[in-house]
Amino acid sequence: MQGLHLTADLYRCRCDPAWLTDAGRLSVWCVRAVTSVGLQPVNQLFHTFPATPRGPGGITATVLLAESHVCLHTWPEQRAVTADVYVCNFGADHSAKARGLMEAVVALFQPEWTEQRTLDRGEGE
Repeated sequence: MQGLHLTADLYRCRCDPAWLTDAGRLSVWCVRAVTSVGLQPVNQLFHTFPATPRGPGGITATVLLAESHVCLHTWPEQRAVTADVYVCNFGADHSAKARGLMEAVVALFQPEWTEQRTLDRGEGE
């Protein structure tokens, strides 16, 4: 049960605002990003929340991977995103792929600043 869990909080994103509100657009990008780093999507769910008095609704985006998952949560009223990339390293080390995927997420949303964390999951052999 070894794996790498990456999280990032992205603040004041300078991307096109549609990336924070258009689930269809984000879903296409997510699947392409996952496959481009060599991970295998097995299912996906993208949910758009209704608008509020504070602004348009955000998106919860989840791509289930053969290796684990990637989840994004957008907060358009704050121009913020929380990102979660987790890969199991069963059978092979997918850590570099996870890091590449997180780099792609940060590049897409273009935050002014980020808070990123890394957690090694499970015990060594």
